[in-house]
Amino acid sequence: MEQRKSQKVIVVMPAYNAETTLEKTYRDIPPGSVDEVILVDDVSTDNTVEIARRLGLTVIVHEQNKGYGGNQKTCYKYALEHGADIVVMVHPDYQYDSRLILYLVQPVKDGLYDVMLGSRIRTRAEALAGGMPLYKYVANRFLTFVENIALGQNLSEFHTGFRVFSRRVLETIPYELNSDDFVFDSQILVQAVAANFRIGEFPVPVRYFKEASSINFHRSMKYGFGTLYAVLQYVLYKWKIARYPYLIPKNT
Repeated sequence: MEQRKSQKVIVVMPAYNAETTLEKTYRDIPPGSVDEVILVDDVSTDNTVEIARRLGLTVIVHEQNKGYGGNQKTCYKYALEHGADIVVMVHPDYQYDSRLILYLVQPVKDGLYDVMLGSRIRTRAEALAGGMPLYKYVANRFLTFVENIALGQNLSEFHTGFRVFSRRVLETIPYELNSDDFVFDSQILVQAVAANFRIGEFPVPVRYFKEASSINFHRSMKYGFGTLYAVLQYVLYKWKIARYPYLIPKNT
């Protein structure tokens, strides 16, 4: 198990209209725990960019809206270009508790895992008490059940917006080929499994409130079916029935 004493940790925030929650999310990051925070703004119509610059974040502004997945592609591209050894992706909507960054980063630093997820599903009671809509909880549990069986994992949640990746993961998987929509989140984890990376998780509190970003029922259905399709593609790929370029690690 390889361990490096000094590893550059960069937080990336895919942002869209996050003016009311950005500063709170940023202020909760433990002092000295990260080396840089990069915010990628996807053509917000509020003061997200101005607030990010005032806070001293590295700000990248899209000229055209690229969608949630397209935003993440820019996030990871710039994080790698800025020399990140470990990349933390957290939504700037205050739904996730950024005080827990240390706990998600350390297992990756120590080489125990290649990917760490902040799981909102420690218990059903906590998830629902934190404001997670019942239909989203049920869908989350169903999709996670299917994903665990098909992907050979044993995770409590695949659908969190609080994630940590090692540099090697982002340099190996062709995430640039993923969707620009929300299903990007599912595809990148399917890619990580296909490339035999180790995925761990740590429980994080649930925060659902008016200002926290959340996709509507229609978009949630589209995301769910997109996730199931990505899982099916993985199964067909592993059984050597079909080949999908986005599942083939780079340099293979």
